[in-house]
Amino acid sequence: IWCLALYVSDAQYNRNIFFDTSPQAVRLYLLYNHWFMQMLVYVFIIINLALALFEDPALVPLPIWATSTIEIICLSAFTVRMVHYAKVIPRDKFWKDPKNICIIVILSFIDLTIYGALKATGYFAIRWSRVLRPLLLVNVTEGRQLRRAFRSIRNALPQISYVFFLFMFSVLVFSLMALKLFGKRGLLTIDGSPYFTNYLDIVFDLYVLVTTANSPDVMMPAYNYSVFFTVFFILYIVINTYTFMSFFLAVVYNNYKKYLKEEVRQLVKARRLKMCRAFSLLQETRGEGGEPVVTQAKWNHLVKLVKPNISIAHRELLWSVLDDQNKGHIGKIAFVQLADLLSIQVITVKSQPHPIQICFPSVYNSSVSRFIRYMVRTRVFVYVYDLIILVNAVFIGLDEENPVVSNAEWDCVLYAGGYTSRQILDIVFILRVVRLIRLVDSIKRFRAIINTLIKIGPTILTFGQLIVVVYYIFAMVGMELFKGKVQFFEPNSTSPDQEYCGNPLLKGTTFAKLNYCKNNFNNVVSSFIVLLELTVVNQCGFTAVTHVSARIFFVLFHIVVVIIIINIFVAFILEAFLVEYTFDKSDLQTSLEKKIEELEDGVDTGLVDAMESIDNELGPSETGKQKPSLMFKIASRRSRTVDGLLQRMFETDLRHEDFNEEEEPENINFSNPVFDSV
Repeated sequence: IWCLALYVSDAQYNRNIFFDTSPQAVRLYLLYNHWFMQMLVYVFIIINLALALFEDPALVPLPIWATSTIEIICLSAFTVRMVHYAKVIPRDKFWKDPKNICIIVILSFIDLTIYGALKATGYFAIRWSRVLRPLLLVNVTEGRQLRRAFRSIRNALPQISYVFFLFMFSVLVFSLMALKLFGKRGLLTIDGSPYFTNYLDIVFDLYVLVTTANSPDVMMPAYNYSVFFTVFFILYIVINTYTFMSFFLAVVYNNYKKYLKEEVRQLVKARRLKMCRAFSLLQETRGEGGEPVVTQAKWNHLVKLVKPNISIAHRELLWSVLDDQNKGHIGKIAFVQLADLLSIQVITVKSQPHPIQICFPSVYNSSVSRFIRYMVRTRVFVYVYDLIILVNAVFIGLDEENPVVSNAEWDCVLYAGGYTSRQILDIVFILRVVRLIRLVDSIKRFRAIINTLIKIGPTILTFGQLIVVVYYIFAMVGMELFKGKVQFFEPNSTSPDQEYCGNPLLKGTTFAKLNYCKNNFNNVVSSFIVLLELTVVNQCGFTAVTHVSARIFFVLFHIVVVIIIINIFVAFILEAFLVEYTFDKSDLQTSLEKKIEELEDGVDTGLVDAMESIDNELGPSETGKQKPSLMFKIASRRSRTVDGLLQRMFETDLRHEDFNEEEEPENINFSNPVFDSV
C-alpha cells in the first residue's frame, strides 16, 4: 500500500524517479523524499556556495583549514545522499542520472587536496573546482526545473548560433566600414585617443553599442565632424540593436516552446503512467466480465496515506467529484485524475458568528449596527475610502517642512497619537503609501494584470536560480582573473592611490574619474554586483588593468546571460503571462467548484448529510435548515508549481490519445544535462 501511495505522491509532485519496489527500497524512498531530508540537501548546498565569502579573495577571511573542513562536511553529505539514492533506484539506472554529482564531488575532493598541499608548501594555487559548486544545485534530484531550463538552452543553441553568426558578420562588416570612414580623418575621442583607428577596438565598441551602454559617446566624434555620419550609426542601431536582438528573442521563443512542449508531454506521460500503475495494483473487478474499478474504502485508505492531514470532509468532497454518479466506485479515467485533484488547494472553512455578535448580541443586532454594516458594504464607502487614500498620498508627496501640509497628512486619516519618534512616523508614512495599491486594484483591468503577475511570481524563481548559477560561475572566474586589480578606498581616506583606484594604469581614465573603484572582483559580493551591472550593460574598466583580451570575459558573459538566458526568461514570461491572463478553469476545478456551490445551496443532500455527520471533527454546526457550517473554498487559482504551470501552458496541445498508459515514456528518468550542455 505504501508503494501505491508513493506512485500517487510522485504523480502529484511530478517526481520522475522510478524506484525499486522492494519493501526496503520503498522505506528508503519514503525517507529520501521526506521534507527534512530535502531541506537538509539545500542547506548543505547553500553552505557550500557561501564558502566563497570566506575563501581568498574573501569578504570575511577564514583560515584554510576552517573552510576546507566545512567543504569536506558538505561533500560528505552529498556523498551520503548519493548512496541513499543508489539504494532506492535500480542499479542499471543509477549511473545514468546522478553521475554528474559523483563527478563534481570527486573533482572537488581532488582539487581540495591539491590546493591544500600547494598552500601548505608555499606555492601558488587556484581553487578551480569552485566553478562546479552551483552545478550541484542543478543536478540534485529536486532541481528538475533547473535541468529543464538548461535543456531548453541546450536545445535552442543551434538555432541561436545561426542568428548570432549572422549578427557578428554584420558587426564585422560595419566595423570595417567604420575603419574606412573614420580611421584616416584624424578624429579624437573625448580623452584624446585616436578615434576608430584599430579594427579590433572598433569591433568591441560597436558590439557595446548594440547594448546602448556607450551611446552616444561612441558616435560624438563623428557627429561633431559631420552630421551626415549619423546615418551610419542610425543604420547600425536599426539593423543590429533592434532587428537582430528581436530575431534572437523570436528564435529563442520558438525553439523554447517547441522543445518544452515535448518535455511536458513526457512529464504528463510519466505522471499518468504512475497513476495507472497504482490503479492496476488497487483495482478489483465488479461482477464477471466487468470493468476494473477502485472502491471508496480503498480510495479513502490510499488518500489518507498520501495526505495524512486531509480532513474527512475534504476527502468526501474529492470523492464526490470523482464519483459524480454516486456508484461507490470509480474507474481508471477518474482514478488517474486523483493527482491533479490533490494539487488543487482547497480550504476548509468553519462558519462562525461574529465575535461581537457572541459577546454583545443586542449591540450587534441593533439598528445602528445594521446601518453601519450596510454602509460598509456599499460602493459609496469604497469610493470615499479610496478618495481619502488619494488625497493623503498627494499631501505625503508635498513639502513636509510646511506645518500645514504635515498636519494635513494626518487629517486625512484617524490619528492615533502617542508617537514621538520621527523614525516611527517615517515608517508609518511609507506603509501608508503602500495603500495606493488599493486604488490600482480597484480598476478591473489593472487588477487583472497585477493578479497575473502575482500568479506567475513563484514560477519564475526557477530562472532566478538559473541566474544565480551562471553568476556564481562567472564570479569565481572573475575573482581569479581580476582580484586585487582595482581597490576601493573609503571616502575619508587620505591615500594618494584613491585617485586612481589603487592602480596607476587607471590614472586619468573615466573609470577612476567616475569613482567606480567599488566595482571590483575582490570578493564574491562585489563580483555579483559587477555582474549585475554588466547585465544591464554598464561598462567596465578591467581591460585597462589587465589585457585587451579581458574583453572576452565580459562579451561572453553578455552573450550567455543577456542574449540567451534573459531571452529564454522573457519567452517563459510571455507564455506564462498569456496562460494566466487568459486563464480558463480546468474541468476538474470546474467540477470541484460546482460541488462546493451545491454544498452551499444544499442541493447535494447526500454530501451535505455526510458533511454534517462528521461535523464534530471541527465543532458543532448551527441548527435549523441553514447552509452547513462546514464549507470549502478554492484557495488559489494559480499554479502552485512550475510543473503545474507548464502543463497548463500546453494542455490544449496534449491530446489524451497521445498517451498510451501501457507504454513507458521515452525518458522516464529525465537525465541530468552533461557538462557539455551546462
